[in-house]
Parts: sequence; structure tokens; C-alpha cells
Amino acid sequence: MKKFLLLAASVLTFISCEKDNKTGNLHLSGDIKGLGQGKLYIQKIQDTALVILDSIEFKGNSKFDTYVNIDEPEVLYLFLDRGQTNSIDNNMAFFAEPGEMNITTKLKEFYAAAKVTGSKNQELWEEFKQMNSRFTNENLEIMEKRLYNEMNFNPKTQDSINEAYNRLLTRKYRYVANFAVTHADHEIAPFLALTEIADINIAFLDTISKKMSPKIKKSKYGKMLDEHIENRKKEN
Repeated sequence: MKKFLLLAASVLTFISCEKDNKTGNLHLSGDIKGLGQGKLYIQKIQDTALVILDSIEFKGNSKFDTYVNIDEPEVLYLFLDRGQTNSIDNNMAFFAEPGEMNITTKLKEFYAAAKVTGSKNQELWEEFKQMNSRFTNENLEIMEKRLYNEMNFNPKTQDSINEAYNRLLTRKYRYVANFAVTHADHEIAPFLALTEIADINIAFLDTISKKMSPKIKKSKYGKMLDEHIENRKKEN
């Protein structure tokens, strides 16, 4: 019995040391309030596929603390496996940066209630999302008008709706382009150019690329943006 207890203690010590010995240039801590059990996966996109950087198991404690290694600032993804509880609100993207980052959220509002600190790119992303939500709301209003007009079709109304949509799209694209140019010294600039306005007039993408600092041009998203611009030019 004594030998068994010593063996068990050794195993627990090994597990504890293994957990404590996690290394990486990103120290990620947080709290998923209301979570009793489940598993959290930290993922990144690599070669068009999601790969797992780390996984954290929860057993009665909603807080987590881990280390992962990232080459540079980039978007990472959290996936929460709730076990027996099904929910569509299980995914969260955040702009990670080497250093200290903290994420707090709630089990019932995993994405909506999330607060992320420790990343300047994340701060800029949140600022962008606030403005972008206005464009999203306006687009929903236009879609609603378009659906109603399809049931009671009027050509003039349709033309008016199309004009409103084109004006909205132009306003959004200009806002994104200006935001990227203004913050061209951060990785968020090429990231937004790629994810929000990849099909904009090539001149705008060129302007964003030229405004990027040497560091950003060498970054993951900076290289991807320049490659995208080059491919666009070849197609024309």
C-alpha cells in the first residue's frame, strides 16, 4: 500500500511538473466563468488547416494558465469542447502577440462576453469591429428591404436598393483601407486588407503595402498581402 501511494505521488508530481514546465513566448491566462468541466483548444491556421498548439482540461476550476510559442503576432483560435453541452458559441478568434495576455469570458456567452488584454493588435481589431458592426447593421437593413421587394417587386425600388448597397460597400471599403493605412505599423493592417477588402481596387492594396513598415512587410500577413497583390496583377 505504501509503495502504491509513493508511486501515485510520483505520477502526480510528474504530471504537475509537466504542466508547470510548459514553455513559450506567449503566456496566456484567463477565466471562463461558469465552466465546470470541458476542454479548451488553442489553435492556429497552418497551411490552410487548423493545428492544435495546446489543450487545457477543466475539472471544477474555470481558470486557465498556459504557455504557447508563436513566431510573431497572429490570429489564434480558441475552441471550447463543453462535453455533453451543445452550443454554437464555442469558437473565438483573437490577435495574439508574444508576452502576457489574458482572456476572460462567460460559459453562456463564450464569444460575445470575451475580454482580451495584452495585445495592441487585438485592441485595434476591437476598435475596427465596433465601426464595422455599423456597416453590418446597415447591410442587414438593405437585405430586409431587398427581400420585401422580391415579394412585392418594384424595378425602381430594386434600383434604389442596389444603389444603397453599392454606396455602403464603397464606404466600408474606404474605411477599411484608411484604417489599414493609419495602422500600417501593426500586423492588423495586412490582415484586414486580406480578410475584408481583398477584392478592392488594386491601387488601394498597393497603398497599404507601401505604407507598411519593413517589419510588417516581413510578417506573415505582410508577405501574404504582397503575394495576393502580385497574383491580382498577374490576373489583369
